[in-house]
Amino acid sequence: MKSVSDLSAVDGASVVVVGGGFGGLSTACYLAGAGADVTLLEKNEQLGGRASRLERDGFRFDMGPSWYLMPDVFEDFFGHFDRTPSDYYGLTRLDPHYRIFFKDGDSVDMVPDVEANKETFESYEPGAGEQFEKYLKKSEKNYEVGMEHFVYTDRTELSDFATWDVMKNARGLSLVGSMQDHVERYFSHPKLQQIMQYTLVFLGGAPNNTPALYNLMSHVDFNMGVYYPDGGLGGVVDAMVELGEELGVDFRVNAPATEIRGREGGFVVRTENQEFYSDYVVSDADYRHTEMDLLPEGKRQYDEDYWDTRTYAPSAYLLYLGVEGDVPNLEHHTLVLPTDWNDHFEKIFDDPAWPDDPAYYLCVPSKTDDDVAPDGHSNLFALVPIAAGLDDTPERREEYRNLVLDDIAEHTGEDLRDRIVFEESFCVNDFAERYNSTRGTALGLAHTLRQTALLRPPHHSEEVPGLYFTGSFTTPGIGVPMCLISGRLTAEEMAERVA
Repeated sequence: MKSVSDLSAVDGASVVVVGGGFGGLSTACYLAGAGADVTLLEKNEQLGGRASRLERDGFRFDMGPSWYLMPDVFEDFFGHFDRTPSDYYGLTRLDPHYRIFFKDGDSVDMVPDVEANKETFESYEPGAGEQFEKYLKKSEKNYEVGMEHFVYTDRTELSDFATWDVMKNARGLSLVGSMQDHVERYFSHPKLQQIMQYTLVFLGGAPNNTPALYNLMSHVDFNMGVYYPDGGLGGVVDAMVELGEELGVDFRVNAPATEIRGREGGFVVRTENQEFYSDYVVSDADYRHTEMDLLPEGKRQYDEDYWDTRTYAPSAYLLYLGVEGDVPNLEHHTLVLPTDWNDHFEKIFDDPAWPDDPAYYLCVPSKTDDDVAPDGHSNLFALVPIAAGLDDTPERREEYRNLVLDDIAEHTGEDLRDRIVFEESFCVNDFAERYNSTRGTALGLAHTLRQTALLRPPHHSEEVPGLYFTGSFTTPGIGVPMCLISGRLTAEEMAERVA
């Protein structure tokens, strides 16, 4: 377990955490474990933030994140409190990890057996099997060094990178260039490039704007494995809430913060019908929403021009479906990819529009978990990454629903259209309304070359002493494991500044 900095300085302090996503839950646990008196306020009716659950007519959906990756991060988090994930939930390693349908009729499974994957790569391109092995070795090194020296260690100033420790460990890391440049050095076949880059969806980026360092995600994928936790990602939320309660966190749901104000010696956080007083505040809410909507104008670090010039991770068109019968052609995780996906990425980042030939993801947890659907039915959702801020109307959703269902039938062989017994969509407007999400982004700030490390907004307010931030807008960034680590970094920074 990676050691956490001394948090004892927060012992006895009172803290209000605004927002119950993974970043907020993590921060609350670290602070409460160090002796702070923590109250967490969640806007919605359930904890978990974007990891909410939709339960209806015998179906249960993870509404947001659905991949359990980087198990070492969860082990590290629970280990800090002398617990293990297995104290709260079990894990099933998926086999295959996922299936990919290419829209030219080809399909391929990525499996837990690295040697089998190596043979698959070789079948597409002579020498690609050996290149795959080299790529994973590079990815593993980047993961080990990157996590230790650039993820678990928060470097907030440029001078933090000009140290012997950083320079020594950064030698050989892929710190310059894009993922597209990096992958092209190993593979020529476009399908192999796509396989190595699909995880960028979890980082909210595109091959040409995501730093090459994130090739470390291939180590996560192929070497560490893809898992399903009991109860889905919602089961992990339950585990963190149970841990928080054991540590003394006071969780309040249906308590949207409406204002954060300083007062003598601390803060007052107002909800619609109550006031909470504390020494410190941590916001896991959308960073822009916190600054522009909850703080007085003179207490903001950034103005609207700053937020208008940020690159936001995609939003998503989501279609939650309960269907009669099985879906044998689909796996627990299935990707459907055009053979050329550049047009889709361009319609997310360069020329925002609803993609005509989308790349998308299908999740079928009923393949693994009998409890998520009634007998004789399948539970699945389709997720299409789309540009944040797109016009989201009922007419557009209906049009896109038909496009997606037609595409699934054509390219996976699973015609769902006459078997649907439950259906609900979620899109840009819903992300904005439910999560106060800027432009309806599903994830936060994208991991572009100009929005990585110290170029992301800080964990502490430079205008309001005692106000802190956690979650996907801060370092280390997007994704459930990164938000867990963000909670730790926020707690460490608070303890350092309080001491």
